Amino acid sequence: MSAHILVAEDDEKQAQLLRVYLEHEGHSVTVVHDGRAALEELRRDPPHLLVLDVMMPKVDGLDVCRILRRESDLPVLMLTARCTEDDLLLGLDLGADDYMSKPYSPRELTARVRTLLRRARPSAPPAPEADPTLTVGGLSVDPSRHEVICDGTSVDCTPGEFRLLETLAAQPGRVFTREQILGQLHGTGRYFTVRTVDTHVMNLRRKIEPDPARPVRLLTVYGVGYVLSDTA
Repeated sequence: MSAHILVAEDDEKQAQLLRVYLEHEGHSVTVVHDGRAALEELRRDPPHLLVLDVMMPKVDGLDVCRILRRESDLPVLMLTARCTEDDLLLGLDLGADDYMSKPYSPRELTARVRTLLRRARPSAPPAPEADPTLTVGGLSVDPSRHEVICDGTSVDCTPGEFRLLETLAAQPGRVFTREQILGQLHGTGRYFTVRTVDTHVMNLRRKIEPDPARPVRLLTVYGVGYVLSDTA
C-alpha cells in the first residue's frame, strides 16, 4: 500500500534514514525539521500518515499533535526519547495512534506504518443507536450519554477507553483477546494498535480500581487478553 508520508524529525540523519526505508516500501516521503514546518505542510498538502518526533524546535511534537487533532483524524506515529508511562499516556491522550521509543528499528517502524495505513478508514462509521446502560457490580456504562459511573462517582474516559470498557461491560466474565478489543476500537474512526489496548487498560485501572496495582475489576488473563469481572 503506497502512501504519501510526512516525516517531522529535526535530526537530519534520522530523517534521511526514515526516508530511505519508507521510499523502499514504495511511499512518497516529505521531510521537515521543525514543528511549525510540519503544521504548514500538513495544511498545504495533507499526507496519508505523519511520523512525528516529540522533541522538535519552534513547535514540539506534542503541540503539533494537539493542533492536528482539532483539524484531522490523520494517523500519527510518534517517535520519542521520552519513555516514561506518563509521557506515553500524554501522547496517546493528545491523539497519537502509535508510538516508538528511541532508539528504534527502522524495519519495525515501516511495519508499524503498514499497520496504521491498513487500518485507516476514510471516515467514521455512522453512530450506533443508543444502547441501554450496562451495569456490572458498582460500575455502570451508559453508551447513549458516553457516561461511566464507578461506585457512585463519575469517571472521565477518552473515546478509546470508553469503547474498550463498553465492549467488556457488554459481556462481563467473557475474556476478550487484544485483537478482539482492537476491532471494537477501530469503530471510533481512529487508528489503534495492540500496544494501545494495553495502555488504555492501564489507564482505566487508574480510574475504576480501588488499587490499580491489584485490580479486581479489569483483569488480565495471561496469554489471552482481558476480562471485566462479573463478581467485583
